[in-house]
Amino acid sequence: MRYTVIGGGVGCARFVKGLREHVRRTGGDDRIDVVVNTADDWWVSGLRISPDHDSLLYALAGVNDAERGWGRAGETERVAAELAAWGAAPEWFTLGDLDLGTHIARTAWLREGASVSEVFQRLAQRWDLGVRLHPATDSEIDTHVRTEDGRRMHFQEWWVRHRAGLPAVGFEQAGIAAAVPTAGALEAIAEADAILLAPSNPVVSIGPVLAVPGMRDAVRAARAPVVGVSGIIAGAVVRGMADACLAAIGVDTSAGAVARHYGPRTDGGLLDGWLVDTSDAAEVAPLERAGIAARAVPLWLRDADSSAQVAADALALAAAVDR
Repeated sequence: MRYTVIGGGVGCARFVKGLREHVRRTGGDDRIDVVVNTADDWWVSGLRISPDHDSLLYALAGVNDAERGWGRAGETERVAAELAAWGAAPEWFTLGDLDLGTHIARTAWLREGASVSEVFQRLAQRWDLGVRLHPATDSEIDTHVRTEDGRRMHFQEWWVRHRAGLPAVGFEQAGIAAAVPTAGALEAIAEADAILLAPSNPVVSIGPVLAVPGMRDAVRAARAPVVGVSGIIAGAVVRGMADACLAAIGVDTSAGAVARHYGPRTDGGLLDGWLVDTSDAAEVAPLERAGIAARAVPLWLRDADSSAQVAADALALAAAVDR
């Protein structure tokens, strides 16, 4: 079997680790592909930073800082201090020394002419990830945020510096109209036996992947069922500030509202199935009436056992969907 996950960031990393654990426990022969968001990438201090990808890379390699939720474990920040002293980096965006090694390698390969897809492959060769990572596109599609007070800034400034505290009225991916899905992403979607939307930020992690021209159509045309896992539990985001993003596009912070945002596949949307937490069991019946098969199961990704079970539940729902 082949499973393709769409998403990015910490929520996606935890879910994919659970899926990998489930595969290992059930025979280990299934293949996992992840189509990764690159729209929160940006240039800083002359380096190309790719937060969603690196969260996945480090978590799957077992070298991530689980306490902070980002970056490498056992970090030092001597280089960041020097960059700040030179005024060559924003003081609100600190990168660890080990992390900078990744960014330097990425940037060197990009400047040598490698595509983002090729860079993903080179970075993955260092560790046995058990998963294949594909960028949604090789184009630069950095997200910018428009705020209520008329400002426009890179997503990272809004997210990290302002902690999403400036009310946003919209998100734009620069250059996305000319972007093209990568061959690896399209192949992973077309050949999948199940497509899983990770519990990632629906607006700035999964949204930009689907906004790459041709990507949404590829998902809708895939032979595999499409099942999503809610990153909203009991009306609150599990991690991060997705509620600020949802508010900007007029979507309530609820498991049901996010499912309806993606929409039923039978009515021009994407979803065949949707997992909500047991605390949101009341959402199941309305979603079923809307044409989305729904199940209420425990969704907290606390450890290997609970994460593997969520992955198993997602695959079970995919298998139960009538395609």
